[in-house]
Amino acid sequence: MSPGDRVIYYSPALDYGKPEPCQAFTAVGEVVDDEVFAVRMSDDFVPYRRRVRFFPCQEAPIRPLIPSLSFIHDKTRWGAAFRFGMLEISRDDYDLIATRMLG
Repeated sequence: MSPGDRVIYYSPALDYGKPEPCQAFTAVGEVVDDEVFAVRMSDDFVPYRRRVRFFPCQEAPIRPLIPSLSFIHDKTRWGAAFRFGMLEISRDDYDLIATRMLG
């Protein structure tokens, strides 16, 4: 990622490590610098982060968007697209999701 790149966060659960589902896009923003830094979430989970300027937005449930999202190849197993963390999506997919979130 580079400064100026746009990001959208998908949240599978309401709280990290807990089973209650969220299944929505929950944040949208823009990468602001080149620094990569580690954040300790627990003793055995230390992910790397980037600074992001977040935009005011509303959550966008994923289910109504699944048929239109090109990065979800198997619509019946849509969760597989998110298994490996960060992924690059098309501008059309970004615009579709961001439009729902930013109003």
